[in-house]
Amino acid sequence: MAKSIKAFSALILFLLFLVTGCMENPRLQKDSPGTGRAAAPGTTQSNASGSGSDGSRKIPGEAENTVKGLDAADIAKIKPNENGKIMVVMFHNFVQSFTPTKHDDGQYTTTFGDFEKLLPQLYEKGYRLISVSDYLNNNISVPAGCIPMVFTFDDGTAGQFNLVEENGKLEINKKSAVGIMEEFNKTHPDFGLAGTFYVNLGLQTFAGKGTLSERLKYLTDRGFEIGNHTYTHIYLNEAKSADAIQKEIGENQKKMYELIPGYRMVSLALPFGQAPKELQGYVAKGEYQGVGYENAAIMEVGWDPALSPVSKNFNPLSIHRVRASGIKPVNADLAWWLKNLPREDQYVSDGNSDTITIPKSKEGDIDKNRLNGKKLVLY
Repeated sequence: MAKSIKAFSALILFLLFLVTGCMENPRLQKDSPGTGRAAAPGTTQSNASGSGSDGSRKIPGEAENTVKGLDAADIAKIKPNENGKIMVVMFHNFVQSFTPTKHDDGQYTTTFGDFEKLLPQLYEKGYRLISVSDYLNNNISVPAGCIPMVFTFDDGTAGQFNLVEENGKLEINKKSAVGIMEEFNKTHPDFGLAGTFYVNLGLQTFAGKGTLSERLKYLTDRGFEIGNHTYTHIYLNEAKSADAIQKEIGENQKKMYELIPGYRMVSLALPFGQAPKELQGYVAKGEYQGVGYENAAIMEVGWDPALSPVSKNFNPLSIHRVRASGIKPVNADLAWWLKNLPREDQYVSDGNSDTITIPKSKEGDIDKNRLNGKKLVLY
């Protein structure tokens, strides 16, 4: 009877993996709902079974390497590759409906209906959301077999997020990208609720009810991040001086401090995808009216997936993004990559935030100085 129950449980796990692209490892526990963070089991396994004292099992052919909570069968099933590519998705406009015009074919516009369909599609394909900061810091923590994905939103449009007044209270507009994400998160908490909004605080930002400070605080209180997109969305490549660049980026940070004291923006998305040729250093770091800024990452306008933060070719000051699918499909947008990017080329998690697990053949592709104290595991 016990053998039958064990076999049935294994079958259920395998079917779950096939459906979602992830494997919830029974020897891994989550720190909290929705985070997908792996924690060590409260008990250890006996060494008589070939397990380590921490509950890990040795991988055949790599006796010195172990993955906590995973055995050889798990490794063979999920094929983790934590030096694979990560899609950093770039969204712009969200609307209820859209009619193409001569000047706007909708390449950068997503309908609420399409976004509502996208989230379960990503979930079933095994994608899980992480923040820009966790990506940059190599703090990627999603369940075993899952693939991290980053959502970014440029320009601070109302369709991305806005507040409405209901019964005298400020509430999220459920017909906004954030509203849709929050609703999906209620039934799929393990998908994650994360995103970075690149805003121009000198322009209209998240038009709707409430003060700008209240709008931004709603997002940051829920774990969303705010990034720099310059104060008035200028072409940085047309800036004539270092002062002009520092004013646009520094004034945006200065305004952010006024709206949410102490909040520092740590990354910047290039307006129009354009960077200055001669003054690039000031995009990364500078000062305006006594307010300093330093961008640990610079996001470009997208066309392809980004590299793993442990890749030897990873450059945080030139992060590529994948354009969200708009009304008009184009090559190299998100829908295109979902069809054409093989799973084996993507970052597939081992479910353990303390290890970086990759095929042995990929060892030469990583920069071991970027491991941030994590254990490298080869198989």
